[in-house]
Amino acid sequence: MDRTRSGCAFVCPGQGSQSVGMGRDLADNFAEAREVFAAVDSALGEPLSRLMFEGPEDELVLTRNAQPALMAVSVAVVRVIEAKSGRSLADLADYVAGHSLGEYSALAAAGTLDVGTAARLLRLRGEAMQSAVPVGEGAMAAVLGLDLAAVREVAAAAGAIGVCDVANDNADGQVVVSGAHAAVVRAVDLAKEAGAKRSILLPVSAPFHCALMAPAAEAMAAAFAEVTWAAPSVPLVSNVEAAAIDDPAVIQARLVDQVTGMVRWRESVQWMAANGVSRLVEVGAGKVLTGMVKRIDRALAAEALGSPAEIEAFVAAAAK
Repeated sequence: MDRTRSGCAFVCPGQGSQSVGMGRDLADNFAEAREVFAAVDSALGEPLSRLMFEGPEDELVLTRNAQPALMAVSVAVVRVIEAKSGRSLADLADYVAGHSLGEYSALAAAGTLDVGTAARLLRLRGEAMQSAVPVGEGAMAAVLGLDLAAVREVAAAAGAIGVCDVANDNADGQVVVSGAHAAVVRAVDLAKEAGAKRSILLPVSAPFHCALMAPAAEAMAAAFAEVTWAAPSVPLVSNVEAAAIDDPAVIQARLVDQVTGMVRWRESVQWMAANGVSRLVEVGAGKVLTGMVKRIDRALAAEALGSPAEIEAFVAAAAK
């Protein structure tokens, strides 16, 4: 299908962008957001929106809650933009992408999954990832100031005492490793020896995006078989491929791969820039991806849309 290219991609944040109060302003101001949150609450059989709006924080940050909550806010922002601009996502963006769980948000926004199904899958994903490794046996660490090749060498060396994989290539000099606790602690020390500016353990509940997540990948593959998938209205730039895909069967396979595989975010942004994208619009909670984009390619315009004022300014500019 030929479309007029916008030069824009919509991107959806991953875990870590959640905070108490998320989505409340959207619900207070837009019926479209209230509809999204009601659909998520109904699908999960519990008032997740109340937890998003009011907390407590220690419950919201649990991965089983944070994942569907972040998806709900991203989809709500897109639905509000579509309603207020009178334009579909396909008119507004050439591609969608998301960081880790953000891929589900992007796919729900693009119509591959309905929002209730996405919420149920993310609840399962959060629970499966949490239960794959007993608490305390896994870890993740951020390595700042080394490139991907150097961190791969560090992970390989640390892997002599346990699983240690590169989990996220977020931006230049911002790479995350994941695996068995002892191996990741070893990687922190090795990274410092290799010249990293900083190398720090992250406050996470499980070692995401590494080989230890294989049971969660199997759980997701089984769940996907029970779900109806549609082609997205705009292609998804896959975390695993760092390239655009739009075939539902391929999308499912890559989402399974993503559970244990590396989030190739830096390469995904570079791919979009090389394929006609000049502007990335982060839809949802926080501004983490906007910050990463500026580290990856300063020539790309990047902005975050999460508040009513930000959305209204975007819609007004799009109407010109």
